[in-house]
Amino acid sequence: MKERLGKLLTIKSLVTLGATAIFAVLSLRGRLSAQEFLTVYTVIVSFYFGTQFEKSGGTMA
Repeated sequence: MKERLGKLLTIKSLVTLGATAIFAVLSLRGRLSAQEFLTVYTVIVSFYFGTQFEKSGGTMA
């Protein structure tokens, strides 16, 4: 459990979660369209999981 929490609190994870929260708030307030939010969110999540995939040696784990 501690190991999972430690991995969640890495800088990359915090930036991903923070950016997601910011863009979600902007979208809910009407400052971003749903399409803009989806585009930004897809890029953020793709980057995060892409780097996790590469870090694991490029194998599905």
